[in-house]
Amino acid sequence: MKFDEFLAMVRERGEYEDQEEARKITAAVLRVPADRIPPGEAKNLATQLPPPLDRALRSNGEPEGYGREEFLRRVAERTGAHARTAEWDASAVLATVADAVSGGELNQILGQLPSGYATLFGRPGLSR
Repeated sequence: MKFDEFLAMVRERGEYEDQEEARKITAAVLRVPADRIPPGEAKNLATQLPPPLDRALRSNGEPEGYGREEFLRRVAERTGAHARTAEWDASAVLATVADAVSGGELNQILGQLPSGYATLFGRPGLSR
């Protein structure tokens, strides 16, 4: 998937005004899982996303072990949104990620995360 296609899907899912808003939300949301999943997994995920999205997934080291609510709090902090809006933003971006990467990669990512994240990726049937 190309960068513009990715942003168009995020824009449609999130009902954002324009591509620029979709780009800002995407960059903010993708930065959060980079701190949550192991660096090797973040790198594998980044290789399946179009540049420059891969840069947002650069890890800062060892993953932090936090759950879905903390994930959404961090998204809200990065986007300047309320918690409910952060969930909407995260879902718009992560469901697009799920469509852009292989099923095996998605399973690897979800396997690294606690229960509850699969719904953010638009795959509630994969919840553990």
